[in-house]
Amino acid sequence: MRYLTGSHWALSLAMLAPAATLAQDAELDPDRGLPLEPERWARFTTNEGTWISLDVSPDGETIVFDLLGDLYSIPATGGDATRLTSGMGYDMQPRFSPDGERIAFVSDRSGDQNVWLLPSTGGEPSQLSRGTGSAFLSPEWMPDGKYVVVSRSWVVGGLEKLWLYHVDGGTGIEMLGGPRGQRMMGAAVDAEGRYVWYAQRQGTWQYNAIFPQFQLWVYDRQSGTRTPMTNRYGSGFRPALSPDGKLLAYGSRDDADTGIRLRDLDSGVERWLAYPVQRDDMESTATIDVLPGYSFTPESDALVMSYGGRIWRVPVDGSDPAEIPFTVEAEIAIGPEVEFEYPIEDTPTFTVKQIRNAQPSPDGTRLVFTALDRIYVADLSGGEPMRLTGDEVGEFLPIWSPDGSRIAYVT
Repeated sequence: MRYLTGSHWALSLAMLAPAATLAQDAELDPDRGLPLEPERWARFTTNEGTWISLDVSPDGETIVFDLLGDLYSIPATGGDATRLTSGMGYDMQPRFSPDGERIAFVSDRSGDQNVWLLPSTGGEPSQLSRGTGSAFLSPEWMPDGKYVVVSRSWVVGGLEKLWLYHVDGGTGIEMLGGPRGQRMMGAAVDAEGRYVWYAQRQGTWQYNAIFPQFQLWVYDRQSGTRTPMTNRYGSGFRPALSPDGKLLAYGSRDDADTGIRLRDLDSGVERWLAYPVQRDDMESTATIDVLPGYSFTPESDALVMSYGGRIWRVPVDGSDPAEIPFTVEAEIAIGPEVEFEYPIEDTPTFTVKQIRNAQPSPDGTRLVFTALDRIYVADLSGGEPMRLTGDEVGEFLPIWSPDGSRIAYVT
């Protein structure tokens, strides 16, 4: 899971690092690439996957999806997958451009997470953003096809905000910011490019989370206003807008399960479209968004999404979902095998390297301690330590009674 140990760990560590270290990190070569070269391959055939993000082409003929760090395409009716990317880079969250000619996706192939562009028929990807030490999530095209909006977090600038990148290059511009500890994830843009929906929360995550965690907001690019659009106890996240502008789909919880809500944007009436689907990532750090990406069909009559290991076409009229079968001939690059030889002493007696919970007796003549998860008592004047019991269980935290006649411990 390279996306967990890369940019997001860098974000957490950088917030604790001295300024000098941050300055050095900022000077990293943005084109340094990944340090590992593939030396082994995992080759197998599969017709299912976990946490698949996907998109439907504007003409409705093709589905693009990610699986184990590579991108694939299949006909909208299903079939054998065509590989679009490969290698050590972790490629994910693909989205078709409005004209269907290109695919925006997130990858760490440059050595950091960034947004990349790829011809929809495959070929050589080109790098769009050039951040070092940042994290990028859930790219989405603006309707004019000239810009990509993406959630980006800085190493020292807080959590994800919404950024715009022009397809011809440049350093990007923050479209929608906010307090450092506020997350903005999973943008969805209406057909005119005026309204941008997104999921927002305070902070990254917390133990024993109190709900709600995320809620949906909408940003009006014309007036500059931001408006909360959900107030569900089960939260609101991963919005998607239908091409005809009439429907909103988003993820939410009910009880212990996650599902997809469907809202009529004219009336505001909502219902469950698919429930349950799969787990969400609200109570973790949501390093690849709270749910995998999904998409309406061009006719706005169904939602195409993945859950239960499969890809489904879920009609908006409430009729039964239909599976879209796929078969992937996977060829996953793996780095060199890491193997070290460590000598382990197996003589009958040896020197213990770690003594824990040592406690002197009240009269100062003996010592009780834990070694190799067993309790021993030794005379401070010398001699062999003596096992306290004959039990074959862990024994810890010994303590003497005030008169030195007994020892209490935990097991």
